[in-house]
Amino acid sequence: MFGPSSFIPFLLSACLFRQANSLSLKLPSRDIRTGTGTEQYLPSNPAAGTAFIQVDRAGWTVSASSFQPGCEPQNVLSGTGAKWWESQFAPTMVPLPHNIVIDMKNSHLINGFRMLPRQDGPSGDIGQHKIETSLDGRTWTQVGSGSYLNNQARKTTLFPSRLAQFVRLTALSTAEGVGYQYTTVAEINVLSPPKPTLPRENWQVKANSENPLPNQHRAAEAADGVVNTYWSTQFDGTKPGFPHTFTINQGSAKAVSGLTYLPPPVNLNVVTPGRIGQYRIEKSTDGNTWSPVVSGTWADTDGTKSAQFATITVQYLRLTALSEAGNRGTISAASEINLIDGSRQPTAFTVSVDSEDTTSTTEDGRAANALDGNPATSWITRSSPAYPHFFRIDMQASYAVRGLIYIPRQASGNQGNIGRHLIETSVDGNTWTPVSRGTFEDDQRTKVVNWRAVQARYLRLTAQTEAGNRVPFAAAAELQPIIQSSSMTPAPESMGQWGETITFPLVPVAAALIPSTSEVVVWSAWNADFFGDGNGKTVTANYNPSTGVVTQSIVTNTGHDMFCPGISFTKTGLMVVSGGTNSEKTSIYNPDTRAWTSGGNLVLPRGYNSQVTLSGGSIFNIGGSWSGARGGKDGELYDPATNTWTLLPGCPVAPLITNDIEGIFRSDNHAWLFARQNNSIFQAGPSRAMNWYTTSGNGGTQTPAGTRGTDTDAMNGNAVMYDAVAGKILTIGGSTNYVNAYTTSNAHIITLGAPNTTPLVTKIPNAHYARTLHNSVVLPDGKVFIVGGLNYAKLFVDDTAILYPELFDPTTNTFTVQAPMSVARTYHSIAILLSDATVLVGGGGLCGPDCTGNHYDAQIYKPPYLFNSDQSPATRPKILSVG
Repeated sequence: MFGPSSFIPFLLSACLFRQANSLSLKLPSRDIRTGTGTEQYLPSNPAAGTAFIQVDRAGWTVSASSFQPGCEPQNVLSGTGAKWWESQFAPTMVPLPHNIVIDMKNSHLINGFRMLPRQDGPSGDIGQHKIETSLDGRTWTQVGSGSYLNNQARKTTLFPSRLAQFVRLTALSTAEGVGYQYTTVAEINVLSPPKPTLPRENWQVKANSENPLPNQHRAAEAADGVVNTYWSTQFDGTKPGFPHTFTINQGSAKAVSGLTYLPPPVNLNVVTPGRIGQYRIEKSTDGNTWSPVVSGTWADTDGTKSAQFATITVQYLRLTALSEAGNRGTISAASEINLIDGSRQPTAFTVSVDSEDTTSTTEDGRAANALDGNPATSWITRSSPAYPHFFRIDMQASYAVRGLIYIPRQASGNQGNIGRHLIETSVDGNTWTPVSRGTFEDDQRTKVVNWRAVQARYLRLTAQTEAGNRVPFAAAAELQPIIQSSSMTPAPESMGQWGETITFPLVPVAAALIPSTSEVVVWSAWNADFFGDGNGKTVTANYNPSTGVVTQSIVTNTGHDMFCPGISFTKTGLMVVSGGTNSEKTSIYNPDTRAWTSGGNLVLPRGYNSQVTLSGGSIFNIGGSWSGARGGKDGELYDPATNTWTLLPGCPVAPLITNDIEGIFRSDNHAWLFARQNNSIFQAGPSRAMNWYTTSGNGGTQTPAGTRGTDTDAMNGNAVMYDAVAGKILTIGGSTNYVNAYTTSNAHIITLGAPNTTPLVTKIPNAHYARTLHNSVVLPDGKVFIVGGLNYAKLFVDDTAILYPELFDPTTNTFTVQAPMSVARTYHSIAILLSDATVLVGGGGLCGPDCTGNHYDAQIYKPPYLFNSDQSPATRPKILSVG
C-alpha cells in the first residue's frame, strides 16, 4: 500500500507516473457498478459497447473541494491515465469527504459515469461514494452510490437517462481502509445513451490492411455485431505504417449523422494495440472522390467512441486512422464500427401550449423556455383561463419515448407547480393515448416519470390542478422527453403488457385495495419520501382506477405514523393498521366514510410486524422488533367488537425467528402467516422452521410444523396461498439475512393438512431469477405473478434490481418470464391486484430527498389472460351471481 507520506517529495512536483513498458498501459478488466439503469438486467446481456458512449469532453472544466499543487482537478481530463487529481494532503491533510465537479458547459442527456483510479496505487482510491447531477450547479440529484472495489479497474456506474450539465463525484471513504483521508482520481468520463444506428446488412467494407491469417481480424469483423471479434491491420511480419483506412459502402445513399467506434477488447487485462487516436472521416458519392466531414482525437480508453456531425446523405464513408491512441505502435483495430442514423436524430422540437405569459416585466413565460435546457427560465401560463393547461411537444419524428422529465419553476413560493396531471402520446397529433397520470409532490425537485416505451411523435402534458391550490396558472422550468436509445419491439401479449404509469405525491410503500369502492389507499410515512421518528402523522393518497384521479390526504387525528405496520381487514370491511413507527398505535380506515379513526393500542409496541384476519373474525399479530423494544414480540389478538388487543403468552415468537446477522432487530420481521380453520394460523417462514399457532385455550398455543424442506432462511422472500381450498402455498426467493446477503431462486410448494399437523413440502424447479424484497400476487386464474426485487439484499438501492417479472403456473409448477418493467421495484415497493384483474406495481425507496431509490409512481400490469392470441383485448368474464 502506498500512502502520501512515502511519496510527498514526488507528488509535490507532479501527479504523474511513467510506465517502464510503453507498449501497453495495463488496465484490469472493468468493474461495472450499475445504478438504476435497465440494460444490464435483460435476460441475455446486450452487446458490449451498446449501452453507452462517452460524451465529448472538449471545453469541459473541473473543480474540486481541494487539491494538491501539481495534482489539479483538470488532470482527470488528460486522457492518458498517467496524471491524477488528488485532494490536499500537505502541508495539512484535508479530511474526507472530497468532491470533484465536472462542468460539461452544455446540457447533455446522460446515463452513466466512468472513473479510472490512480494507476500506480492503490493510493487514495475511492471506496464509498455518491454521484450526483445538476442542470445549474446548485440543485443536485443523486443518481448513484455504493462502494468501489479496492483495485485499479475502471469503475462504471449506469443510471436512467437524465438531462444534466454538471456531474459531481463525492468520495465518502477510501477503499484501502479506515484512517486514510486523501482521495485520488486519474480519469473521469460521462456517458450518454447511444444514438440509433443504421442497419449493416447491405454493407460492403474494406481496409487498406488486414491480418494475413485466414478468417481472423478481417475488415468484416468490425461490422459483424460480435464484440469479441475485431478488424486489425497487419501485425505479423511487415507492419504498414499510418495512415490506415476503413471504407464503408452502404449499398445506397442514407442519412448519416455520425460514426461510432468500439476499440478492440482488453485481453487478460492487457490493452490490445490498435486503439485509434487521431482520425478523420470523409464522404464520397462514388467511392473514388473523397471530401472531409470531421476529424478529431479519441481518448485511449475502452468503451464506444463517437464522432458526430450535421446530417449528410451519403453512400460511402471512410474512416482514416492517423495514430494509435496510446502510442503502442502502428496497428489500427476496431471491434465494431456503426453509422448513426441521421433520419432519426432529434431536430429542434417545437411546442404549442394553451397559453404563455409574455407580458410580465420580471419574468418571461414563453413556452420555449421549458425546452431550453436552462432551469432558470420557465414556461408560465396566463392566469386566465384557469386550469387545465397543456404543453404539447412535436418531436418532428417518431421516437421510442419512455418518459418525461419535469422540473418545476424554481422561483420562491412554488407558485405554478403542477399537481394532478395527464401525460399522453400521439403518432399524428390527433389521436392521443394516455401513458401516465397522477399527482406530483408540491416542491421544486425534479420529477422523472417513466412508462413502457411507445413510438410517438407528439407528447402532451395536461396540468389539471396546481399542486398547492394557490394560483390559476401553471409553470415549468423544463419539460424534456426521455427517448429510448433505439426502437423497441414490444413484448408479445403472452408475456403480459405494462400500461399507464400513475404518479403519486408520495413514495407508496404500503397499499390496500378497498373492495367496496375498487379504490386503492397508499401511504408512505410522516413525510412523502422519508421515514424517521414518528411525529404522529401519515402522508396518504387515494387512487381511483376508474377516473385516474389521485387525491392526497395527511392523516393526523390518530396520532399514528403508519410506516412499517401490520395490515388486514375485518369481516365488515374495515382496514386495521397496527404498529410501525408509532409502534403502539392502531388506526382503522372506514372505506364508506374515507375516514381514519384510532383503534386500541397494542399490548406490545411493534414495527415490521405481521398480522392476519382469522376465520372467526379476530386479528392475530406477531413479531416486529424493528420498532419498540427488541425481542419478546409474542402473539396478540385484536377483537373488532371491543376494539382491544389481548396478549397471547401461549404464542411465542421465538420459534419463528431467523438466524439473521443483525439479530432480533431483523429476525422476527415479516412472518409469513396464513389463517386456517378454527382460528388456527400457519406460519410458513421466512425462517426454515414452520409453526402452527392457535388462539384457543389459555393464551393460545404453538406447535412445530417441521422445516421448509432443504430451504434456507428466506427473509424478504414471498409466500402466497394460491389455492385456499387445497391448502397450497408457493414460497419463492429471499435471503439468509435482511441485508448484505445473496438471494435465492428456491421455490417450494407447501400443502397444508389439518391444523397442528406437519404439512407436505415439495421442492419444485427454481424460478428464473434469484430475488429478495419482491412482491407476489395471486391472479384470478390461479397463477402467481412475481415482480421486482433484487438479486443481492441491500436497502434503498436499485443496483441489482430484477426488471423481469415471472408467472408461476401451478398446473405445471413452472415459471415464465414476463414483459420487463421500466422502473425498478425493490425495498418498500408494492404490488396489488385491482378489481379489473390488472396489477398495480409501484413504489420503492423512502430514503429522503434526492435519493435515487425513491419511486413516486406505480404502473399497471395487464396479465396475458386479458389478451386473445391475436393480441386483441379478450372478452371480460361477467360475475352473474355470488353464492
